[in-house]
Amino acid sequence: MRLIAIGLNHDSAPIGVRERVAVTAERLVEALHEVAKRNQVREAAILSTCNRTEIYCHQQDNSEEQLISWLCAFHGVPESDLSPYLYRFPDEQAVRHAFRVASGLDSMVLGEPQILGQMKEAFAIAHKSGVTGKILNRLFQQTFSVAKRVRTDTAIGSSAVSVAFAAVSLSKQIFSDLSQQTVLMIGAGETIELTARHLKENGVKHLIVANRTLERARRLAETFGAEAISLDELPARLSDGDIVISSTASTLPILGKGAVESALKRRRRSPIFMVDLAVPRDIETEVAELDDVFLYTVDDLQGVIEENLQARRQAAREAEQIIDTQTDEFMGWLNSLNAVPTIKALRESFDRMVETEVERAQKKLQAGADANEVVRQLAGSLSRKFTHNPTEQLARSDNDGTLNDAVRRLFKLEP
Repeated sequence: MRLIAIGLNHDSAPIGVRERVAVTAERLVEALHEVAKRNQVREAAILSTCNRTEIYCHQQDNSEEQLISWLCAFHGVPESDLSPYLYRFPDEQAVRHAFRVASGLDSMVLGEPQILGQMKEAFAIAHKSGVTGKILNRLFQQTFSVAKRVRTDTAIGSSAVSVAFAAVSLSKQIFSDLSQQTVLMIGAGETIELTARHLKENGVKHLIVANRTLERARRLAETFGAEAISLDELPARLSDGDIVISSTASTLPILGKGAVESALKRRRRSPIFMVDLAVPRDIETEVAELDDVFLYTVDDLQGVIEENLQARRQAAREAEQIIDTQTDEFMGWLNSLNAVPTIKALRESFDRMVETEVERAQKKLQAGADANEVVRQLAGSLSRKFTHNPTEQLARSDNDGTLNDAVRRLFKLEP
C-alpha cells in the first residue's frame, strides 16, 4: 500500500515544457480513467494548473515508471524530453508535498490562496469520476484541513501577492495611473476574476471581459461593472485595450501576431501591455517580437512581487512546523492500516480461546464443581493459552533480542 506523487512545476520546468503536459478540463476525466487502469494503481487524482501538473496515486508499490510512461504517451511527449523536469515523491514525501502545495508554500507566489481551490476542484472531479478511495479521500480531506489551519494560525495570507496581483502590480509599473487605461481581459475563470478585483481596487474604470461563452462573460462583467464581449468580437475590439490580460483553458493560442499587429495599426502604434497567465499560452510567443508590445508570461512574473513577502516567509516557517506534525499524523494513520488484518486475526484467535474455555467452565459448573475453583481454573487456562505461542517463539527465534524488545513494548513490561 503506497502513495506516490509525480509531476513538474514552475520551479522544475519552464513554461514550454509545462504546457506540453497540461491536462485540460475537457480531457481531465479521460486522463483520470486512463491512469486508474494502470496495473498497480488503486486510486488517482490529477492536479493541472498553469504552474504545475501532478499525479497523486495510491498503488501497490512505489514504482513511478508506469505513471511517467502514461503521462508521456497521453500527451505524445518523448520520455527523454520530460524526465529531467519531473519530481517523484513516495509515501511521506507525497503527503508533505500535498500539504505544502495546498498551503501555498510551493507556489510561484508564496502563500497564494488560489491553489487550494484548484486542488479542491481536482479532488472533486477525481472523486466524482470514481477513481479515489479510502486513502486519497483521507489524504485530500486532511490536506484541505491543514491548508485551512495554516491560513488561520499563520500570516501566510496577510498580504495580496497572487499571480493576478503580480500582473496588476506590473501594470502599475508601466502605467502610473490605471484609472486612465482600458483593460481587456480574456477568459472568465478564477484567475481573471481575481485580476478584475485587483484592477478595480487600483482604480481601473473601464474593463472589458472577453470569453468564449458570452453569458459567463456577462456574469463576471456584472460583478465589476465591466463590458462583456464574445471571443468572436476580440479581433475588432483588441485595439481598445491598453492592457490585455489573458487566462483561458484553450489548448491553442487565442491571439496571434497578425491580430495584434492589426490592432497596433488601429491604435496608431500606441503600445499595448500584455500579460499571458495561461498554460498552454493564449498569446503566440511571436507577439513579443512586435516593437510596440510588452508581453509577459507567468514565468516573467516570478520576480515582480517582493513586497509583503518577508512576513510570508516567516509565516511559511511556522507553516512547515504545522505540516510536519500533520504529516506524521497522517502517516501514523496510514501505517496503522497495515496492522488491521493482524489485529483482526489476533482478536479472533483470542475470542476462540475464550469461547472454548468458557464452555468448559460452564460444563464444570453444571456438574456441581466449586464456582471459585472453576473461575481460578478458567483464568489459569486462559493465561497459559494466551502466552503459549509468544513464549514459545521467544524461546526459539529471538537470537538478536528483536522479538524480546517488541514483546516488552507490546505488553508494556518493565525493562
